Amino acid sequence: MLSTRAQEEEEEEFFAKLRAREFSRLDRLDQVYLDYTGSGLYAESQIRSYFELLQKHVWGNPHSTNPTSLESTKQIKAIKERIRTFFDAEEYEIIFTLNATNALKLVGESYPFNDKCTFVLTADNHNSVNGIREFAKAKGAQVRYVPLNSELRVDSIEPYFDHRRGSSNLGLFAYPAQSNFSGVKHPLSWIKKAHDFGYDVLLDAAAYVPTNRLSLSDCEPDFVPISFYKIFGFPTGVGALLAKRDALKKLRRPWFSGGTIKYVSTTGMTHLLNDGADAHEDGTVNFLGILALGAGFDIIESVGIDKINKNVRELTELLLKRLQELSHSNGRPLVKIYGPKSMESRGGTVTFNLLDEDGKEIDASKVAELTTANKISVRTGCFCNPGAAEFAFNYDPVRASKCFESIPHEEFTLQQFSTCMDGKPVGAVRASLGIASNEEDIDRLILVLDQFRDAKHSKKGKDLLASEALKINRYDSV
Repeated sequence: MLSTRAQEEEEEEFFAKLRAREFSRLDRLDQVYLDYTGSGLYAESQIRSYFELLQKHVWGNPHSTNPTSLESTKQIKAIKERIRTFFDAEEYEIIFTLNATNALKLVGESYPFNDKCTFVLTADNHNSVNGIREFAKAKGAQVRYVPLNSELRVDSIEPYFDHRRGSSNLGLFAYPAQSNFSGVKHPLSWIKKAHDFGYDVLLDAAAYVPTNRLSLSDCEPDFVPISFYKIFGFPTGVGALLAKRDALKKLRRPWFSGGTIKYVSTTGMTHLLNDGADAHEDGTVNFLGILALGAGFDIIESVGIDKINKNVRELTELLLKRLQELSHSNGRPLVKIYGPKSMESRGGTVTFNLLDEDGKEIDASKVAELTTANKISVRTGCFCNPGAAEFAFNYDPVRASKCFESIPHEEFTLQQFSTCMDGKPVGAVRASLGIASNEEDIDRLILVLDQFRDAKHSKKGKDLLASEALKINRYDSV
């Protein structure tokens, strides 16, 4: 039996070989990719397998019964079964969409909101979930946000539900399994709790499933939106809504389109929708893109989602440790991390700002200039998650509202807003790890961030703050 250290060395060698075999372009092009929450990276064999599939067959529009159409229909059904197996989702319909956002819009526009129900959502949510509130409000439903604490977690969800325990159809509860801002993993146990209060549950799994196993037979949310490029990098333009069959029957489409109907009449002004998933897939699905999903699942399954999870956890723990070790000469920290500083209930997404010697946030755009100059891909901004950002930056909601209203909308800029908010940050830096990440990626990021040490007083630091990005020798010591 291998010792713990021997197991660690074996796993390191496994992922080193995987990177050399499937993601060699990273090192060949001297790139550091730390934006896996933005998009996964495709493996090289994945692309070869896909193009071989295209070259060996003729694929037609599935909305027909000719030979090429029937072959496409057969493959699409096979891919749907593979998705069900991957997510342990036997009781779910698979509806192909453009992406997770499109899946969320489908739920929002079709959910039976009314003036007797409530849309409850955590402040930590992607804007594509926040946008559902407009459908809810238009139908008279109440909208309630569950606030976040200092770790960007939720203390309790129960006070925000209508307390008619045991009732049904009280509304919809929406939250992310993993935050795309802070990496916080919100409890899957909330699903049953919300069901007990009579709420349907929308679980945004887009940031969770690339590095975590999700068994829908265990947690049973009603609606689960995903984007496949988040999982394995290719293809873009293909997502899915995984909807429990009984929950799907509640949705009422506000329109119909090609592919969604059994019958439509222009003279009689009538139409009859298809059953199940077919009533929700608008027009011709991206059938050539869907064909690429098989090769993507091949890669994930050949590595193992649990092995990916373990590797990402270990690297994230290292990144958190290295970030917290950075400091100025006066002893003040160089980095302010938003959200958990340990690996308890968190994933491989780490969001932070750099601080100067006086403890004031350094504009994230300055950091982006230096990371970009040194071929490091991180993300800056609020990452389409304004709620988590507002709590992370400790915005006063009254002051924020006044600032937003006082700046003419046609002249609005984030810099003006920051000035109005007494210089509070309007963005941060996000580093996220994935299947091809390694320790050297972290080393290079830390090396670049360390250039901001004592930035207000050193010539090098003043150059950085003046937007004169410098190319860093990757072999310099920190």
